[in-house]
Amino acid sequence: MHTIFRVGEIKQTVDNKRLWEVQLSITNDDDPQLAILTDRIKEEVQGSNGWFRMGKLMIKVGHFNQAEAFHNELLKNASSDIERAYIYHQLGRVKDNQGKYQEAVAFHEKSIEVREKSLPPNHPDLAESYNNIGMVYNHMSDYVKALKFHEKSMQIRKISLPPNHFDLAESYNSIGLLYNTMGDYSKAIPLLEKALAIFQNSLPPTHPNIKVMMHNIQVAKNNL
Repeated sequence: MHTIFRVGEIKQTVDNKRLWEVQLSITNDDDPQLAILTDRIKEEVQGSNGWFRMGKLMIKVGHFNQAEAFHNELLKNASSDIERAYIYHQLGRVKDNQGKYQEAVAFHEKSIEVREKSLPPNHPDLAESYNNIGMVYNHMSDYVKALKFHEKSMQIRKISLPPNHFDLAESYNSIGLLYNTMGDYSKAIPLLEKALAIFQNSLPPTHPNIKVMMHNIQVAKNNL
């Protein structure tokens, strides 16, 4: 129970082409790459209390309808503006994943309005709000607005986070991909390379995110 394996070589068997042989090696608690991934998973589902962590996990695993109902219940019992801002933010994420982008923007705007009044201007929660509303505008193909919010998020993260933080890499990657989509490849490439460097420093070399980012950089270079 609860054993984690590292996937090694994958190859077809000689005698039966319908079968594949997968070489697995067991990991242990001292594996540094496993420790990094475990810490990242914990960070992604962290929250100020168990209810908030549960809601975040629902979104993470793709149970969006349940997450919406759950956060609406949390909203009824929210005891402060900061709690309401957090719940609006999570509902914005839900609506974005459901493809209901106008509703997502409305929830994120509510969250941003409260957070801008309640938090210091360089607070990481504001950076997260700007980042996520930027993602919604990107999904709506409104790249100018998306770029504006992603750049606001990046500026806060540069001030409030260590230079090798995952969230800063997310900002570099998001803005780089936007420039790539807009055809401004000379601006896209250095940002994508910054994001890749952070991921390479933190993730196993076979992690799919690294392969995707390397591919995106190569595509941008080919388009120059």
